[in-house]
Amino acid sequence: MAGRGDPPEGTPEGVPGGGEDEYRSVVFDESFVRAARLQEFSAQERIGEHAPAVRSRHAWARAGASRQAVALVLLIAIAFAAAVYMGVRHPYQTPQPQTVEPLHSSVVPLAPRGEVPGGPPDRLFRSSPAAEFRTGAEGVTVPGARRTQSFSESQVMTALTTAKEYLVKSAIDPGVLTGGPVQAVRLLLDPAQQTQFDQSFAHPVDDGRHAATGWLTRFNPAEVTLADTPVRVRGTLTVVERSPATLEVAADHVFVYAVQQAHERGPDHASLFTVRREARFRFDRNDLRDHHLEMVQSTVLAGPQACAANASGYLRPMLAGQSAKGDAPTGTDPYTTGRTTVSLCGVMAPGTQPALDGRS
Repeated sequence: MAGRGDPPEGTPEGVPGGGEDEYRSVVFDESFVRAARLQEFSAQERIGEHAPAVRSRHAWARAGASRQAVALVLLIAIAFAAAVYMGVRHPYQTPQPQTVEPLHSSVVPLAPRGEVPGGPPDRLFRSSPAAEFRTGAEGVTVPGARRTQSFSESQVMTALTTAKEYLVKSAIDPGVLTGGPVQAVRLLLDPAQQTQFDQSFAHPVDDGRHAATGWLTRFNPAEVTLADTPVRVRGTLTVVERSPATLEVAADHVFVYAVQQAHERGPDHASLFTVRREARFRFDRNDLRDHHLEMVQSTVLAGPQACAANASGYLRPMLAGQSAKGDAPTGTDPYTTGRTTVSLCGVMAPGTQPALDGRS
């Protein structure tokens, strides 16, 4: 009797290995059939007119694993989009830097009362209010730095030390004071202010924006030279946070110079020249990173100096023995249209000049 699955007559002769082995490679299991792209319609479904013999199986029916992969990709895309949105809308994101303002400056000459005292520099300093001032960069003292709400302690210290560096290079450096190169001062400025700085030196004018002496202290080397004595300095630096994006340093210093007429031999006929400079320096985060500052305001009181002197390009000290008799500021015409130059002048108070009354 033939076995189960064998032909009634038995296995045909000449078939190697039997029929079962011959067709083993073409037998499809149930999972393969379910995954087939085409599926034959049932007899009932084929009764309909123009019904095709087979139908395409939907992709979702073919690959359950594919659905999981697509769902995972969608989940990752949603998470990424949420992260980007939170980065844009984060309430603690770094504030954008503010627009750089131009410098606003004023330079006010101070006329002397009577004749300008003269003598050796050391004697002049001992008998003046600058007797106890420090010399050179030591007079520009930096206070201790404390963090603010939006800036770290190191950022506050960077603002203070950069402001000090600017004051030293712009008001103490002998090369700058005597009309030399000013590139070292320029490089400390925010690049957005450098064009205004250049214009102030190419065409200085007393218009509140383009006075070279609003940026720094310098004397005309053809008229005045420094006596062989360090500059005397006293003042303060204070720092405040103006906004989450900016720090501001206020500087208030008095600089006292021993000067004499250019090409004069020996300093025995020197005189003192005093400059009071109040300045506001602003720092955004880019300035702190790049070691720059924005000088937004500068007020200069300088004397002894004639009221009629044009101090926009150079400060013009009155030297030993000179007086300001009959000196008066030039008039301002209120009927003139366009940019107006306003002349301001003050008088040095008693006691601000050296008291040479026989003391050594």
